Amino acid sequence: MRLGDCLYLSEYRHILRFVGADLDGSKQVPYGLKKIHGIGINYARAVAKAASVSETALLGNLSDAELQRLEEVMKNPTKFDIPEWLMNRRKDMETGQSGHIVGSDLVLRTKTDVEFMKNIRSWKGIRHGLGLRVRGQRTKTSGRTGRSVGVKKKAVIAAARQAAAKE
Repeated sequence: MRLGDCLYLSEYRHILRFVGADLDGSKQVPYGLKKIHGIGINYARAVAKAASVSETALLGNLSDAELQRLEEVMKNPTKFDIPEWLMNRRKDMETGQSGHIVGSDLVLRTKTDVEFMKNIRSWKGIRHGLGLRVRGQRTKTSGRTGRSVGVKKKAVIAAARQAAAKE
């Protein structure tokens, strides 16, 4: 059976809903999982290997049991011996344990982390609050979009006219 023949099986799904995202059924497992927010190609390959799902299989051809195994591995990666360095929440501040968060939970957790840094007035929090670069990048010549550089000419001319009118 060729790759093109797999697309026309009766159980094939063109689009499937998985972990809060719509995935393309014509993609191979790691490349399809990569479309979920918080999952990169290396983590997707590790999840497929831990769930004993073929990396070359198409997402649309996977059975419900295989999809459930993939979801189980993604929810609890430490149980399936996925290395800690692949996870996006290592030594979490609240729990102290490592884990991997995906989808809207990741967006919410990132926002709460930034708010926490702002509240404790850490350097990163101050930079986030000011809308500046956080990770030590140079800012003299780059990152100027959305900001005015120099003097606003109209405001200065209007202020000078007002000062001249008062005198």
